[in-house]
Order: sequence, then C-alpha cells, then structure tokens
Amino acid sequence: MTTLLRTPAPEQKHNMKERIITKNFCCTFLAQFSIALVMYMLMTTITEYVTAFGVSAAIGGMVSGIYVFGGLFSRLGSASLMARYGWKKVAVAFLTLHFVACVFYFVSNNIAMLLLVRFIHGLGFGAGANAVMVIGMASLPKSRYGEAAGYFMLSTSLGIAVGPFAGGLIYDHFGGTGSFAAASLLSLAAAVFMLLVDTKAIEPVMQPNREMPRGEESEPEAGTLSVEDVEPAARDLPKCDPEPAARGISRFIEKDAVPVSLCILFLSVGYASLLSFYRLYAAELDMAKQFSAFFLIYALVILFSRPAAGIIQDRFGDDAVCYPCFIFQVIALILLALFPCMATVVLGAAGSALGYGTMNSTLNVIANRHVSNERRSFAVATYWACCDLGVGVSPAILGLIVSGAGFHVMYLAAAAISFIALPVYRMQSKQGFGTENS
Repeated sequence: MTTLLRTPAPEQKHNMKERIITKNFCCTFLAQFSIALVMYMLMTTITEYVTAFGVSAAIGGMVSGIYVFGGLFSRLGSASLMARYGWKKVAVAFLTLHFVACVFYFVSNNIAMLLLVRFIHGLGFGAGANAVMVIGMASLPKSRYGEAAGYFMLSTSLGIAVGPFAGGLIYDHFGGTGSFAAASLLSLAAAVFMLLVDTKAIEPVMQPNREMPRGEESEPEAGTLSVEDVEPAARDLPKCDPEPAARGISRFIEKDAVPVSLCILFLSVGYASLLSFYRLYAAELDMAKQFSAFFLIYALVILFSRPAAGIIQDRFGDDAVCYPCFIFQVIALILLALFPCMATVVLGAAGSALGYGTMNSTLNVIANRHVSNERRSFAVATYWACCDLGVGVSPAILGLIVSGAGFHVMYLAAAAISFIALPVYRMQSKQGFGTENS
C-alpha cells in the first residue's frame, strides 16, 4: 500500500483553521437536521399509527423501539465500513437506504412488514448519521473546535425540538401517509446534501500499489505524494493506515472514547426518562398544560447554551462546562420528582437542556478532539452507540420502576443514574483521555 496525501495551499489551510461556516458545515448541518427530524417525527407518531391496526401498546412500542436497535447495530459496524470504503461513500449509501426504507412505509400494511422496515430504516439511520457526524466534526476548525461543535450540534437539538411538534401536526392533519411523505422528502434531502460535501481535504486517502514486475519500483501517480516524500511539516495531514481498523474490539470501537461515552450513556438515561414518560407523568398529575411547554423551553435554552458552552470550553477547559452541567441535570430530575409544579417544569426543562442537551455536544467534542482521522469514525461510533443504547434501552427498565414504585421514584432513580456520569468523567479526566483543562 502507498499512502497518498493531498497538500492544500498554505492560505487555504489557514482559512480552514479559522472559518466555521463553510460549505461542508452547511451541508452536514442540514443533513444532520433532516435525519433528526425524520427520527423524532416518526418516533412520536409511529406507536399511534401501529395501534390503529388493533394491536397492543406493547407491540406498538416494539415497532417504535426496533428502529433504535437497528441504528445501534449499524453504528457499531459503520466505523469499519468507513475505514474500508471512505466516509462520503458510506454516508451516501446508507442515507439512500434510509430514504428507500421511508418509501416502503407506504406499502407496509401489517406488523411484520413494519418491523422489518423499521429495522432497515434504523440501519440506514445509524451508519448514515455516524458518517455525517464524522465528516461534520472533521470539518470544524481546530482553533475554535468547542465553539464550532456547539453550533454544529444544534442540528440535532433543533431536530429533537421541532421533530415531535411537526410530527404530531402532520399526523393530525394528514395521517400516516402525510408523515411518511414528509419523512421520505427529508431523508432524500439528507442524501442530496451529502452528495454536495467535499471530503478531499479531510478524509484519509488510501490507494493500493499496482502490481509491478520484479525489480521495478512502484511510482506514485502524477500530482500525488507518498509519505516518504512529504516534508515533516505536512505530516499532520490525513493519512490512512493500510489496516485502519485494528484487531479485536478496536475493529468496532475506539477504546480511548469509551470513558467519555459512558458519561453520555448515564446522562441519556435521565433524558430518556423525560422523553418517554413526561406526558404520562403530566397526565397523572393533571398538569398536561404545564408540561406541554417542557420541550419548547428545552429547545430555547439549548439554542443559547450550546454555542456559549463551546466558547467556555475552548477558553477555560472542559471542567468549566462539565461539572456544572452534570449537577444541573441531576437537580432538574430531583425537582420534577419531588416538587412538580409550573416553576419546576421550567427549571427542569432548563436544567435538562443545560445537562444532557449541552453535555451531548461538550462530551462529543472531548471524544473527537484528539482522535486521528483514521480512528475518528470509530470514536463517533462508540460515542453515539452509547447514546443510542441509553435512549433506546433505558425506557424499558425505567418503565418497570414506574410499574412497581411510580413516577416519583423513577425520576429519582434517573437522577441517581445520571449522577454516575460525574465520577466517571472525573476518572477519565484524571487519566487524560482527550480532556483539556486550564
């Protein structure tokens, strides 16, 4: 194998370090926003759509949840695929699968077919979203990485905020057909946006040697440089190991990203407790009107907190953001569990936005900051697989607590599990896994 490097002009390289809003940023932002919209539009309505077939709510939950498991499975395998076939190719291929699955909703007229389509849809979502995230994070300027990541991660936040509202509105007026049409258009848009992305300057490039007769040396093609010919100053450009996916567990995950990924796993349990049960909790308390504003407040806080947290992270280090935000999440859940009222709904939504909402971006920066481009896809897969695992699996466990002890105990349990993220973060921070603290 001969590794080939493209050398950008010095002025181009300087501009890439400083600018945040670029063509790649806009395309990946819009693709990620479209993917998040599709996910949350359908997750809020698919159970209602399925129960119209006359099946139980448990079956409806299974149809909804199998999407997350398909995404988890796909995420874990996506890193090796990206290392082998390239970031952009994997993004376009799986987002195309994502679009095709949306189209097949129209002809899925039984539960077995819906389960299959939802699982395939999850496969397209997992690897496709991973590839978009890898390309987006690799395109951000290193000198303003935390700030830029804060802006970029708004794509997911806006999807979480707008998706449930838009999904319910479309379903109420146009039914399942309208929901599937909107999902199909958005998924097609995501694939088109990724076709417009240019990954030449950031994606590791690998080209195999052609077989040469014995005694003759292989020469690189015109316009390219081999590693041996590159000046020392240029050796920090993207390079590709002939076997980028290491053996063993490293073929699927990035070991150095595991500690910070465990932090988001524990925090996501707290978020899942709100996403999955806040409407039922509100109904039990007869506070549906008060809780209706929960995710609107959540979205408004995130619009300001994520960019601000990124600037603070760049200037003062990770600890300045992480420790307060861990505490905000725990306090928010405790307030909602013990003192439910309009004031605690507002404080709980704001605390959750500052907690899980802000930390999702901050911890993602830590997982990506120092990883090489060859291992970036593995770090992203590790991080988001843990996030999906927490959001996808914890509702079943938390639901058992609700059945046995009620919502108040469940939210206290979610607060306790969220708190575990703090000592885990402290341990990984001490060991220096990607953190920067002033």
